[in-house]
Amino acid sequence: MSGNAPDVAELKRRAAEQAVENVRSGMVVGLGTGSTAKFAVEAIGRKLKHGELSDIVGIATSIQTRDLAESVGVPLTTLNERPVIDLTIDGADEIDPEGNLVKGGGGALLWEKIVATASRQLFIVADESKLVTRLGESFPLPVEVIGFGWKTHEAPLREIGAEPVLRLDAAGDPYVTDEGHYIIDCRFPGGITDLEAVYDTVGKRPGVVETGLFLNMSPQVIIGRSERV
Repeated sequence: MSGNAPDVAELKRRAAEQAVENVRSGMVVGLGTGSTAKFAVEAIGRKLKHGELSDIVGIATSIQTRDLAESVGVPLTTLNERPVIDLTIDGADEIDPEGNLVKGGGGALLWEKIVATASRQLFIVADESKLVTRLGESFPLPVEVIGFGWKTHEAPLREIGAEPVLRLDAAGDPYVTDEGHYIIDCRFPGGITDLEAVYDTVGKRPGVVETGLFLNMSPQVIIGRSERV
């Protein structure tokens, strides 16, 4: 391994900046959440500052991203004001060979999925470590639920092969999403064998708001790769 090999942050930055090359003046742009999407928001801010882009409005997928966009000079709008998004750039926790995704490690999966679904183009940016042969093999599947009766989901999740754990914050209290919900992180030893079955079974449960499975969205995936000699 070369001593000059780029670190993971550099790989993420490369992928994000490559995706931003697809942004054109006048676009409505979905702004993802997470460490890789952060580089994209910052790159758009720089291009606006230097006059390389103009008339851009962003739609943030989290309060965290909203605050970042405001700090780097990306004007924001809402999905109700602009319900069709030209292009969204976001990250992922896992990406399988078909372009299916696990998202939600940063807790923003609900807004991220709404924005992705409203987008004409979806760019997913990540480093090589996010590529997997089977979703769920290295990262737990987040399931967003309302707080009322959240524990009723544990046994049904175990029945489909998951190991559910309620996500906690730094203080040891239940982690609360921007929409005021809880997240149950579900590990699947060996990965998820039937994505559609898990998506349908979990999603139909009363009290489940959304899952971190992003299926059949046909994203354009950009991977920041280390250069091996």
